[in-house]
Amino acid sequence: MIAGYEYYRQVSRAHREYVKARDFLEDIVLSFNRELQRESTKFDSMVSKVQESYNTAEVSYRKAETLERKVEPLENQLGRLNQSYQTLSQSITSNLNQNTQDNTTILSGLAGLETKLKDIEVTQETLRSKMAGFEEQIQKLSVAPSAQETKTDVVLPPVLIKRDKALAALTETEIAVLEMLSQEGAKTAPEIKERVHLSREHTARLMKKLYEEGYLEREAGKIPFHYSIKKEMEAFLQRVEKAPAT
Repeated sequence: MIAGYEYYRQVSRAHREYVKARDFLEDIVLSFNRELQRESTKFDSMVSKVQESYNTAEVSYRKAETLERKVEPLENQLGRLNQSYQTLSQSITSNLNQNTQDNTTILSGLAGLETKLKDIEVTQETLRSKMAGFEEQIQKLSVAPSAQETKTDVVLPPVLIKRDKALAALTETEIAVLEMLSQEGAKTAPEIKERVHLSREHTARLMKKLYEEGYLEREAGKIPFHYSIKKEMEAFLQRVEKAPAT
């Protein structure tokens, strides 16, 4: 009985140790399973990220191929443009050299033209001086004609002034404009344009010239300007028209 009791104690102790060991092993297995599940989840997440990265890399690779196909024609075109630029640069350089020689010739010609223009300006000033003298003479004649007729010391020209001599500085169109304004009164440049059949720019230049040279008066209070002939010029034209031809 003692031996049996001792055996029972040993068996009970062994059973308790077995239960403890089993529980311990179950805890270890459960912990391992939980750790394994976490690692599996991490692995699945990593696989998913790798797959996404692979897909992104593949899309980027396809985009890079597309860009490469687009860039290749541009590179070829750039090469052709570079060649064209070099050719054009050489052409421009040669043209500049040629233009430098041509400019030298043109400048020498312009120097001669400038001299001629100065001569023309001098001639024009002389004609203006003559016209001013004519106007002064007309004013003197119109102010006191009777007194001048009675004086014996006034020397009259033996030949009356001809129209072509008195108005030599003016063109036929300018003379026609002066006569029109003398007979019909003040007019605007558009009205004169319709009568003389010139362009608007040409008519404007013509009226400006006549105004600046003292043949006309301009009313600046309205747009367009109204031009009228000066009184002394109107009297001069009337005297020229009445003078008999010689």
